Amino acid sequence: MPGPPPELPVVVLDALMPTARRLVLGRQGSMIWDVESLRGRYAVKLGYPIEAKAEWPAQPWTALAPAREGAVLHRLGSEEIAYGEWEHGTWNIQPWRTGPDLHQVWEPCRTRGSTLSPDLGIALTCVDALAELHAKGWAHGDVQPAHFIVGPGRTYLIDLALARGGQVPAAYDFPFRGCLVHYEAPEISRSVLTTGTAEATQPADVYALGASLLISATGRRAMRYPDDAPRPVQRQAVADGRRRAARIPGELGELVEAMLSLTPEDRPTIQDVGKALS
Repeated sequence: MPGPPPELPVVVLDALMPTARRLVLGRQGSMIWDVESLRGRYAVKLGYPIEAKAEWPAQPWTALAPAREGAVLHRLGSEEIAYGEWEHGTWNIQPWRTGPDLHQVWEPCRTRGSTLSPDLGIALTCVDALAELHAKGWAHGDVQPAHFIVGPGRTYLIDLALARGGQVPAAYDFPFRGCLVHYEAPEISRSVLTTGTAEATQPADVYALGASLLISATGRRAMRYPDDAPRPVQRQAVADGRRRAARIPGELGELVEAMLSLTPEDRPTIQDVGKALS
């Protein structure tokens, strides 16, 4: 089927009674809306299946992702969360998080000729956000710079559709098949290449945070492969540990190198990272 029309489902309109709304992101399999209502400001996520094409197989799980995230957020005790089904898939409603993401905040560090060092305070707020999730027994599974929203009072870790750590309704669950390869730990890439699935873990989250800090501060990813390489080729490079020479100067660079250790057991825990930054 073609992608759904750029409009909110009736069930969401009835729930929020929007006074203003705008489509923030529309891509294969999902849409994200910024919605204002008399109740407040919300993010609305809509999911629908991705059809098979010559360059990729069908992806039915994208239709389930918003409801799965809603269930995870409920399990974590988040308030003002709603989720359900619409004619093309599932949806969720959650509070809107205001602020730039980690990559945007550290953009001045990546400017040609810049001598600015990344703000360790910002790094620590990202660590704290992930540590809060890990302390509840969960792994995020999709840690990347865009998922750290640096707000005026705190940093939020968003997009928990792939998180693992507790039961979610079977009707909305699906196997973990890895994440963006730039931030994928070697053991995750190896498992996906071998079996098609993997297990999201806290050590893999620590690796992904290290890769996120590195690319946000330097503009360079952790592993070496061509920019236009197919995903299996990218994953093989990660699985083989083909590290690039990119490094953040100073103490943060040493910490990130430890977070990017190829062996999960050699990485610090997120609590260790927090202590080091503090």
